[in-house]
Amino acid sequence: MNSSPTPPSPGTVGIEVSDCITALGDAEGTVTRLLEGEVALKKSPVLGPDGGDEVPLALRGEFTHTERPRWWSDLTEFLTPLQGGQWGDAMHPVFFASSNYGIDGLYSLGRQREVRFAEFATPHGCVDALLAELGWGRHCFLLSHACVSGQLALDRAAHMVSSGMAAKALVVTFDYVGPFVAAGFHSLKILNEGFPAPYCDGETGSIGLGDGAAYCVISDEPSPFQIGRQNTFNEMFHFTANEPEGSGFQSILEPYRELAAKHRFWVKGHGTGTLEAGKLEATHIHSHFPSAPLVSWKGSLGHTLGSCAAVELAIAVEGIRQGRIPGTVGSKAPFFAENVSPESFDAADFDSALLLSNAFGGAHAAMLLHYA
Repeated sequence: MNSSPTPPSPGTVGIEVSDCITALGDAEGTVTRLLEGEVALKKSPVLGPDGGDEVPLALRGEFTHTERPRWWSDLTEFLTPLQGGQWGDAMHPVFFASSNYGIDGLYSLGRQREVRFAEFATPHGCVDALLAELGWGRHCFLLSHACVSGQLALDRAAHMVSSGMAAKALVVTFDYVGPFVAAGFHSLKILNEGFPAPYCDGETGSIGLGDGAAYCVISDEPSPFQIGRQNTFNEMFHFTANEPEGSGFQSILEPYRELAAKHRFWVKGHGTGTLEAGKLEATHIHSHFPSAPLVSWKGSLGHTLGSCAAVELAIAVEGIRQGRIPGTVGSKAPFFAENVSPESFDAADFDSALLLSNAFGGAHAAMLLHYA
C-alpha cells in the first residue's frame, strides 16, 4: 500500500539550506573527496574496544563507553549554526530522524550497569538533551523506521510546509555506528570482511557502515532546489528480505515514469552493496529510466542507516552546486544494469535528481529534487 499522503506539487516547497557530516567531512568536503574517488571505509573491529572480526566502517570517532555518546560533541558542534532562534515553536517544527537514537547509551547501560548512561539510553532522552543544549522549543517530532527514517522526516516536513501548517521546518538526522548495531548487521552476515561494491554483479555481497548526520531547512521561499513528488511504499513481505520479484521497487518507481518525459534526471539509489536488493533496485531503475545515470555513494561512506536520505540529499545538493555528481565510488563492472555510473558526470546535463531509500521490511521512499 502507498503510505504517503498526496505529495506536494513540484515547486511548492524548497530547500533553504542543507549540510551533512560523514567520515569525509561536511557536504562540501565529502563531495570533493568523492569526486577524487576516496573510500572512507576502513577495517575496524566490529565491537570496537571489545574486539571481534574486522569489518568495513567509516567512523568519525572510535567506539567508546562514555557517559555522553561519542556523537554528542560532534553533532552539537555541527548544529551550532541552527542554535536558538525560532526552531521548535508551532510554526517552525523540528523533525528528528534516526534508526539508532540512544541505542549506544542503552548498550553501555546494559554492559556497564551504571545509571550515568541512562540519560541517553532512549530516543526521547537523546532529543531532550539536544533541545536543552541547542535552545530549541519542544514542538518536534521523532521518527524511526529503519533506513527510510530520514526520507520520512523529509516527507512530513515538506507536507507541513506545503499545506501551510508550518512556515519552515527543520529536519535533523543522526546515526553513528556502535557495537550493538555493527554486531547486528554482522550476525546477518551482510557486514563481513568484504568491502561494499554497490550494484556490482559479483559472487558475494557486503555492506559497510558509516557515521552520518545531516540537517535540512524546508520552506516555501524561492530556492534553486525544489522538492517535487515524494512517495513511500511498504511491501510488508519479510522482516529483512524484499519480495523476490521486486514489487516494492516497481511500486516506488512507477509514479515517476510519467515525469521522466518532462524532466532530465539522474538517480541516487540506495545501493548498499548487497546482491539481492542491489540487483532488484538496479534492474528496475534501468527498466523504468534506461537513460538516467544511477549512482550510490555507500561504497565509500558506508551505510549511514536512518540518516542516509538526508545525508545523501545534502551531498546531492552540494554536488549540483559544484557542477559534478560523484559516481559510484568503490565499485566496478560488471554491474547489474548498464546505466550504473562508476564515474562522475556534469550536473548541468540534468534538471532533476530522483533520490531513493530502502529499508528492512521492504520499506521504500523516494523524492524528486528539481534544480535550476
